[in-house]
Amino acid sequence: MTKLYDKSLVELHDLLVSKEITATDLTRATFDRIKETEPTVDAFITLNEAKALDLAKALDLKGISESNVLAGIPIGIKDNIVTKDLLTTAASKMLYNFTPIYDATVMDKVYQADMIPVGKLNMDEFAMGGSSETSYFKLTKNAWDQTKVPGGSSGGSAAAVAAGQIPLSLGTDTGGSIRQPAAFNGIVGMKPTYGRVSRYGLIAFSSSLDQIGPLTRSVQDNAFALNAISGYDEKDGTSAGRSVPDFTAKLTGEMKGMRIALPKEYLGEGIQPEIKEAILKAAETFRQLGATVEEVSLPHSKYGVAVYYIIASSEASTNLQRFDGIRFGYRSEDVQTLEDVYIKSRSEGFGTEVKRRIMLGSFSLSSGFYDAYFKKAGQVRTLIKQDFDQVFQDFDLIIGPSAPNVAYGIGENINDPLAMYLSDLLTIPVNLAGLPGMSIPAGFSEGLPIGLQIIGKHFDEQTMYQAAYAFEQATDFHTKKPVILGGGK
Repeated sequence: MTKLYDKSLVELHDLLVSKEITATDLTRATFDRIKETEPTVDAFITLNEAKALDLAKALDLKGISESNVLAGIPIGIKDNIVTKDLLTTAASKMLYNFTPIYDATVMDKVYQADMIPVGKLNMDEFAMGGSSETSYFKLTKNAWDQTKVPGGSSGGSAAAVAAGQIPLSLGTDTGGSIRQPAAFNGIVGMKPTYGRVSRYGLIAFSSSLDQIGPLTRSVQDNAFALNAISGYDEKDGTSAGRSVPDFTAKLTGEMKGMRIALPKEYLGEGIQPEIKEAILKAAETFRQLGATVEEVSLPHSKYGVAVYYIIASSEASTNLQRFDGIRFGYRSEDVQTLEDVYIKSRSEGFGTEVKRRIMLGSFSLSSGFYDAYFKKAGQVRTLIKQDFDQVFQDFDLIIGPSAPNVAYGIGENINDPLAMYLSDLLTIPVNLAGLPGMSIPAGFSEGLPIGLQIIGKHFDEQTMYQAAYAFEQATDFHTKKPVILGGGK
């Protein structure tokens, strides 16, 4: 059988429809590929082999719909998205034994699209981190260089796709956690507009920032995936009642007349020279395709990291109160009193980074500091959003780097929280403003991928995909593969 792990969704769909392969064949081949590469990549926390094969066999009996490109396609799920009867840990000791009794809304949509969930992917604990090194269970490696981090918090979701373990995965993005690992692993990652995809069944980190999105190896694959998981959900109070367009409809390569903004702040201090050069080349590519690219300013974006860590940590300290050793999850055995249950269970169940953010958030919300920190952060968040609104009055899209650096060494920044936090400075403002943002491959530095970030107007993912597809067709970065996927050294 041909190498199925290297094919696009459309190619796999054609093989399934023509009956050259069955969904069962594809699912078995996927688990073979995972078992072959998992010792190198370490992307999965839990595999779902028995149920996946049952789903595939049932689908083969039903038949693959020619109109549904996603039918029979294996998909990996980030381990903070709850899955009925399948271990869901958020990569934390606190949830080491948590098996949910219901599915997240995105899982309902995965099943409605006849996709085959093959397992749960590693991540930073409770999505708090930028390298996937805070996971309680394992250390995921970058698909391109196993001495480098895969990014985070959706590091498992990105590395598994880049290594060819799966063609598609779901991640979550609170401050860049889809786009940064997508950039580090040379794939496509989309953080949709806040409210585009239901958060019901997502283990909350920061409720006003979190968003679920797809990671794939091509722009077209990504658009198909977003089609499937988008839509209004009455179970999610933040879900937007907007119609879902066909995100593949504008994948024409046409760019004439499009106006693109390039913020000077996104190419300033702290950006690696090779990344700056790659983004400027990308701007030139867009010009050659018929778009206008002009420099603009987003003056308040420099406050994004400070604002984000106050708001996100404050919301996290509230959301994580439920993990108390009483109802589910980890409970310390060395307890004498009820107070012991709370203190010891949380002290032993949470990792260092999670504790750090709970403390920071509790401080920001505490009496006497609320106005100075949390309220002030909310006011500056509004200014950041207004900067974007101003630019989008004259431009269709904003571009810039996805991250200020390429993937760094495992262990390099884990003991320097400030360096880790600052690596999200280019992605955070997008979440604060509730905008859609995506990362696509745009070059290499030191043999490691560089990501181009494309930012769109609220609910205008279609135009982002249009520009991303045109860029992808005009360049060959997306065709380059890591050694683990058959690429050259």
